This record gives sequence, C-alpha cells and structure tokens, in this order.
Amino acid sequence: MTRPSAILIAGPTASGKSALALRLACAFDGVAINADSMQVYRDLSVLTARPGPQDEGRAPHRLFGCVDGAINHSVGLWLEDARLALDEARRDGRLPIFVGGTGLYFKALTQGLSAIPPVPIEVRENLRARAESVPVASLHAELARRDPAMAARLRPTDPQRILRALEVFEATGKSLASFQTERTPPLLDAKDALALFLTPDRRILAERIDSRFDAMLSAGALEEAEALRARGLDAALPIMRAHGAPHLIAHLNGELSLAEAAALAKLDTRRYAKRQFTFARHQLPTFHWIAPEDAEALALAALR
Repeated sequence: MTRPSAILIAGPTASGKSALALRLACAFDGVAINADSMQVYRDLSVLTARPGPQDEGRAPHRLFGCVDGAINHSVGLWLEDARLALDEARRDGRLPIFVGGTGLYFKALTQGLSAIPPVPIEVRENLRARAESVPVASLHAELARRDPAMAARLRPTDPQRILRALEVFEATGKSLASFQTERTPPLLDAKDALALFLTPDRRILAERIDSRFDAMLSAGALEEAEALRARGLDAALPIMRAHGAPHLIAHLNGELSLAEAAALAKLDTRRYAKRQFTFARHQLPTFHWIAPEDAEALALAALR
C-alpha cells in the first residue's frame, strides 16, 4: 500500500492507544494529536489518563489539556483545532497521529461534520440556566414533545446531547436530525490514512479498566475530583461527565463510600467501552479492527 499520510488510532478506553501512538511518533518523527473529548481538558489529567510530561518530552503532543473545564467544548470546536494541528504537522514535515477514544471526533475528521447553524448565545444560556433545576428525564420528555425524532435517538440520561438538540430546535425551529444529512468536507481522506481500531479481548479489557481506575485513585484522582468540585461548574458541562468524576464527587459530598464510588466508576467505564465498540462498528466503516498486540507491526509495515 502507499505510505499513509496520517495514522488514526481509535479504540475503547484502556486499550493501549496512547502508548502505541507514542511509540510510532518516536519512531517516525510524528506528532500525537488528541482525539479524545475528555483529554482536551486541563482540569483532569489523572482521571482521563492523559499523557504526562515524560511522554510529551519524548514526542510532540497537540490538543491535550488545552481547554478549561468551564468551556462547553464540542466536536466542531475540536475540528477547528485539529485543522490547525494537522496544518502544523504537515508544515513541519511530521507524521500526524490522531489518537483517542471519541468516535465522533474520528467520524468528523474523516467524514465531515453536520452543517448545523450556530445557536445564539442567549438561547444557549437560557436553556442551560433552566436545565440546572430540571431533572434530565424532564428535559428528555420536553425534547420528545418538541422534537420526537431526536428524542428517539438519544439516551434519556445524556443531558449534554439532549440540551444540544433542544438548543438547535429552539434556535431554528427544525430538528437537529434534519441537519445531519448535510456535511462539511472532511479534513482527511480515510483512503490516504492508516485507520486502526484497537480490539482487545473483552475480558482482558474489563480487567484493565478496573485496575487502571485503582491506579488512578493512587495517583491522585480523588484530589483531582475535589478540585473540580470546588469550581462549582454547571453539571451539564461535558467535563462533569468524565468517567469517575461524578461518582468521586458524590463520595466527596457524602453520598457514596469510596468503594461504592469506585465500583460505579468502573461499571460506567466498562459500559462506555461497549458503546465505543458499537459506535465504531456502525459509524467508522473504514477503520481496520485489529488486536492491540498486532497493531504496531501493521503500522510499521505501512510506514516503512
């Protein structure tokens, strides 16, 4: 095959994506570009397993820890930053290596983004202010009344996406679903990239998720959650849904024991990993599914 112009490394959480990206970046003068919606936040380094200073010293890293937790970050904002990072990599003659667990980011990167009109800030602020005192189930019920097509697509426990659908309907009078068939041109042609989705054994992955969360607790995850809680941010912000954060904050509020919080965080993360597999299966058709232990050899063969 022709030498790929970029490497895309997707996969479930705790599958070894970051380590693989670092090895390839070191071997081929590459730059690791974050494609994970939680690793963009500077507030959470431990809980999101963000590459540390030692890794960043071995190879360039972009879009990691660059966004404040108070920002309602989105795939559209990430795509703008990704365009700049990709241009920089090409200008510097470095191999761009996109790595992360957010399938929607990879979909936008390789398939383009839905052409949704901007929502006026007053509409967004009014809805989010009202949402602070309304249970998420009530928000979903409101969406079902106003935009049943989108309500049917969204989980009733996903406040961020429910609010987004309400914002678009409020601003345009049209369903978010009506905009999703129109897409902007992709930044990368998937045919020119080596796109990998790491597929570890499910049992081993579950064990790694559990042991990694224990290691996070030892590395300061609870203190990180305390600092996040102290900021008093809107519970609907994306950062407040980082895996483990809601449960550890509930523990700090006296609502859960630490053991209960850890068990729930591990369960939530394992369920998320299952959804990552499902998303990739249906939404990332050009990605090559491969066991983590075989991925490096395939990438090395393609790059040499």
